[in-house]
Amino acid sequence: MKDLFKTKSKSPAKIDKKSTLPTSSKGEVAAFLDQVAKMPAQSGDARLVFALDATASRQPTWDIATELQADMFKTAGSLGGLSLQLCYFRGLGEFFSSDWHSSGEELLQIMIGIQCQAGATQLAKVLRHALKENEKRRIKGLVFIGDAMEENLDLLAQTAGKLGLLNVPLFMFQERGDPATRAAFMELCRLSGGAYSQFDAASAAQLRELLQAVAIYAAGGIKALRDYSKRSGQNVKLLTQQLKS
Repeated sequence: MKDLFKTKSKSPAKIDKKSTLPTSSKGEVAAFLDQVAKMPAQSGDARLVFALDATASRQPTWDIATELQADMFKTAGSLGGLSLQLCYFRGLGEFFSSDWHSSGEELLQIMIGIQCQAGATQLAKVLRHALKENEKRRIKGLVFIGDAMEENLDLLAQTAGKLGLLNVPLFMFQERGDPATRAAFMELCRLSGGAYSQFDAASAAQLRELLQAVAIYAAGGIKALRDYSKRSGQNVKLLTQQLKS
């Protein structure tokens, strides 16, 4: 599986907690959201699970991620026919899943209240949760943003394979560049028929574009994503190529 884009990994230590997105990002987000608002609304009632690693290792960049993801929630709401569920894990076995929302503002309020807590990753819970939600009512995919994987890959692979058989792709976006995590995320995406990419604080604009592409895929399917990729950057084109037809 090809990487969507390459970026230099950053050391997890000594990240300035007061860092903000580059000044150009604010304008880019506004222009991007304006572009999306002009797009025709998608039909149907598509559902997309959005899951986050909220363990302590992500605290240094959490404020930046919150701002970025809040824009994504608002953008998803503007598409029409797309419902999102927010999930996260943290601490000693805590796992949270929200109700389904079509309003980005509702998800934003949940996001603002999240505080990172030390603990191990719980990807197994995330994948099992996606299976259960799909049993209740079909979901179009699972987006996961995290920076580590500390579980048995063989067990995770079995669940990812089940999601793949059900046509529920995983979109896994890795913060920073731990090689073991990268290999695990890529394998889980391959088994589910999904797509992988890596990002850091310096490539936030690229992550925003990729998350938008996933939302368009969930709302309108592979055809809508292909149409969108024709007027988007190389990262979206590579994501489209990774997905099953």
